[in-house]
Amino acid sequence: MSETVSPTPTPLLDARPVDVSERVTLLDSLRGFALWGVFVSNSITWFSGRAMMRKDQVVALDASLLDTVLKTVYDFTINQKFMTLFTFLFGLGFSIQFARAEARGASILGLYSRRLLILLGIGAVHHYAIWCGDVLETYALLGFALMLFRNSSNRTVALWAGVLLLVVPLVVPALMRAVPVWLHGAEAAAEAAKARQALMAAGRAQLLESLSGDSFWTSLVGTARFNVDSYASINRITWMCSVLGRFLLGLLAGRYLLLQDLERHHRVHQRMLFWGLFLGVVGSGSTLVIWRLQRQGLLDMSSSHWMWMLGGISEWGYLLLAAAYVAAFALLARRGWGQGFFNALMPVGRMALTNYLMQSVVSVCIYNGWGLGLITKLPVSRVALLCLVLFAGQMVFSRWWLGRYRFGPVEWLWRSLTYGKAQPMKVAPRRGAAGAAPA
Repeated sequence: MSETVSPTPTPLLDARPVDVSERVTLLDSLRGFALWGVFVSNSITWFSGRAMMRKDQVVALDASLLDTVLKTVYDFTINQKFMTLFTFLFGLGFSIQFARAEARGASILGLYSRRLLILLGIGAVHHYAIWCGDVLETYALLGFALMLFRNSSNRTVALWAGVLLLVVPLVVPALMRAVPVWLHGAEAAAEAAKARQALMAAGRAQLLESLSGDSFWTSLVGTARFNVDSYASINRITWMCSVLGRFLLGLLAGRYLLLQDLERHHRVHQRMLFWGLFLGVVGSGSTLVIWRLQRQGLLDMSSSHWMWMLGGISEWGYLLLAAAYVAAFALLARRGWGQGFFNALMPVGRMALTNYLMQSVVSVCIYNGWGLGLITKLPVSRVALLCLVLFAGQMVFSRWWLGRYRFGPVEWLWRSLTYGKAQPMKVAPRRGAAGAAPA
């Protein structure tokens, strides 16, 4: 979620070949696109309460044909894919910043460390005072781990990315299943697994009760308790490994100029689009079918010895479809299609941090019990429509704001704290404009 430094948006596409600085604006458009998908995911899964509800309640809420179709489309095309894309772009931005520093012969190690510490503080406030699903805190912590790879070879980075993204999602579930059986026997291990699942379900039910109440303070306490209880869980540690792996993929993409030099990587983007769609559809489709069978009671996941592989297959599906989205953006930008669409998303991406936090603040006011109290009450279709309306408002607001100011408000705060002084905020008048000094 790094901010760009150009005072006004540069048109992404025009009649002439774009230079490197203009091509970086593609990242802003892609970041805005990713932020839309993250907002939809957070709203359907968490803000609306589905992640905390019982399965029978979710099925009843989304019982209509329209909601069933939309939920299937969401699971297949959006769920986890856009968070993967958003995380990838964080690593790519890190790569660009370090490349620029090297080109100037400067070291930004201390500066970037301050940026991460400030982001950690912003994330902590967001995590404990606004919403339990914050990712900024995790991004900041793993950003320090990412810095350890700044001088590593591409081969080393690729190796670690493969281990974190392809090996860990397979090995950790296998160990979680096998080790208790070896130590305590199959029956005792099964009982322990059921107890853990019951404890997790109770924690989510308790969180839902806190968020549904009409007390703002109760919701804060419930959110903090849930955060503390789940912070050191195996699932969270596995997820953090995946986040770091996606960071590393972004780091590699930045080094190879994957989205900065569109002409050179045209064939690469074509292959990414084809294989990403083909294998991503297979992976995501397989996991979607398995989960649907499990929800309908036609498949007992706890008794299937191969089900530990499902997490790894899901992760591959997320990565491949996210890669297809990246490739599609690059190919469309190169051909000049959809200029208005890209340019509309660009301001949202430049203010990604502000818009991400704004989404959380507005959503808790809409869904939590002390606000409008719509948690557990809206089917998927209405949640999706609400997301579209709110995101359209963010697009308008972002363009209006960046027409007057250099950074989003939170980006300005982040930048000012990083450099230790208030940064210039207003956009300088254009030469020749009314009231501007003559050239």
